[in-house]
Amino acid sequence: MKSKPPHRSLNCLDFFVNDSTTSKLCHLEAQACCFVVILSGYCQLTRGDSRERSNSCARVGCSSQSQLRYCNVKMRCVVAITIVIAFLQHGMGYTQERRYVEGSNMNLGEALQFLREYDREASGMCFRVTSSQWNYSTNITETNKRRMLQQLISDMKEIYSRARTCPHSINSINYNYRQSGSCDLALEPDLTRIMSHSRDYEELLHVWRAWRDAVGPPIRSKYIRYIQLANHAARLNGFHDAGQQQREGYEDSDINTQLTELWTNLAPLYRELHAYVRHRLVERYGPERIRPDGPLPAHLLGNMWAQNWRSLADLVLPFPAKPTVDVSSEMLRQGYTPLRMFHLAEEFFTSLGLKPMPPEFWRHSMLEKPLDREVACRASAWDFCNHKDYRIKQCTTVSMDDLLTIHHEMAHIQYYLQYADQPLLFRDGANPGFHEAVGDAITLSVSNPRHLLGIGLLNNVTDDYESGINFLLLMALEKVAYLPFAYIVDQWRWGLFAGDWNIDEMNARWWELRLRHQGVIPPIPRTEKDFDPASKYHIPADMPYTRYFVSLVLQFQLHQALCEAAGHFGPLHTCNIYRSREAGRLLGDILSLGSSRPWPEVIRIMTRGRTDKLDAWPLLEYFKPLTMWLNVQNRDESMVGWSTTGEDTALFARWSQDGGYAVVPSVLITFLAVVFALS
Repeated sequence: MKSKPPHRSLNCLDFFVNDSTTSKLCHLEAQACCFVVILSGYCQLTRGDSRERSNSCARVGCSSQSQLRYCNVKMRCVVAITIVIAFLQHGMGYTQERRYVEGSNMNLGEALQFLREYDREASGMCFRVTSSQWNYSTNITETNKRRMLQQLISDMKEIYSRARTCPHSINSINYNYRQSGSCDLALEPDLTRIMSHSRDYEELLHVWRAWRDAVGPPIRSKYIRYIQLANHAARLNGFHDAGQQQREGYEDSDINTQLTELWTNLAPLYRELHAYVRHRLVERYGPERIRPDGPLPAHLLGNMWAQNWRSLADLVLPFPAKPTVDVSSEMLRQGYTPLRMFHLAEEFFTSLGLKPMPPEFWRHSMLEKPLDREVACRASAWDFCNHKDYRIKQCTTVSMDDLLTIHHEMAHIQYYLQYADQPLLFRDGANPGFHEAVGDAITLSVSNPRHLLGIGLLNNVTDDYESGINFLLLMALEKVAYLPFAYIVDQWRWGLFAGDWNIDEMNARWWELRLRHQGVIPPIPRTEKDFDPASKYHIPADMPYTRYFVSLVLQFQLHQALCEAAGHFGPLHTCNIYRSREAGRLLGDILSLGSSRPWPEVIRIMTRGRTDKLDAWPLLEYFKPLTMWLNVQNRDESMVGWSTTGEDTALFARWSQDGGYAVVPSVLITFLAVVFALS
């Protein structure tokens, strides 16, 4: 038998121009990326689980018609990797602003061989790294904790995770989860539950302030240094700043303009919701604490960051006598267990003709919180990059919230299964928001009363107008209320990276954006000694946030497309795609592409040629009945939206006489605009 000649191992040097500096750079970039991946276990070669592994190490893009003309190495790691590469480049004196380098190797056979070898080796590395993460998250021993803290968690994340606060008073601790009055209240579950359930103005103020005092000032100086290093690294990699590097994940230089247009179209619905909720909060807390035409104090909205208002349901639900859609008690009555809940979710996907969970899923997943060890309970889906091992980690309780979470996480697994045959480089969502959008689009059907009736968790469904408004308002408190916050987090971060404002005004700029877009203000004065953005984990953890805004819009586009495929007639919010093979076929076609096609092309396939852009219309259509109802409810309001006074901006603004900037009240801006128009 004739043996095959030994083949030469190929690497990225073969596909770059014959330039010694560039070749060394390519080799060092690859070494630095692999070194930090192995060292930290944090950066992934696929975006995979969008909740816990946010960035990828490298991505290779090839030209069409199977002609591989160049290999684009795009560094998409956490800042630790970017900084390592930046210093390697800096040490070599490499300062060219070149993000993509066209190679000269035109041998298709060698190119395909390189990609096959890369896929095999990278998949193995991805499996080892993901296994390390899983072992840590499901067994947090002191040894693992020390190792992972040294390798995974930056100083800022360490400060955030260790932060504890004191209770407002011993008597105020009445939620049955903390019996002592010591200063050991953590964000989860302690402070989160207080913000959700308490209606005591002073207690909410104390918790809101205590958390920001615990994390903001200690992180502030570290974050300033982080901005400098991230920008330096981004420039060495050919970007103007770190914000542009983050936006590169969308492969569209115009993405920020699209985001702004989307928010402009969605803002009127948010303002209607804001006005209605404000009226109810004024009734609860009084006009001396909330101005009837003004912004809302940030601590009164049922959430530490005022991003989800669903906890206010007891204050704002318009028809409280109507039953709400919460099947938790029915699940307990029927003897549901976490395992049964997961099987129920699997049946939803198989009813669409999609894939069942593989045996390894049931063998290795963590479906309940273990009693014998500490674990990280945040629900997440995992792809071990070997075409068979997929897992969910969740500390499941028998409740409707956890049932929805299971469907969401299993949608991630379904995405993994559908694009499993793609090369590793394309085993990812079509854009950074796609994974979350798929999970949330599935829950739009699962949370539908008709679906819950069909699976035996509701005894009857009342299709009357009042029940429909209740349902839509609850959804709006979760989805619509989140829109401005999801929009501004990266707008603030990108502005900071771009130098649109100074470091010594970054806290004021945070509140300026929140006032302008969200209509919320701090309940107490804030200064630049505070650093309130750090109260949100994604800021110190360097996790991009625009994906959540994109997901909010995209999930309704996907939901509408699936409903059309299922032949649904009637209001969009009544649609349920359960057992629709047509909807499942379309969903499978979309998911199987992974990131192998540009995401506008995936949207065009999803919408059957109607558009290739993010579109706000399906979200507005979903909430159309609620919008009409809110218009009627807000007829007697002095303002839909909010007016801004000097007292509002004085809570955070540095005025010009102090060397800072001035924030002009919106009422004055409107007045000046009118005067200018008349002149």
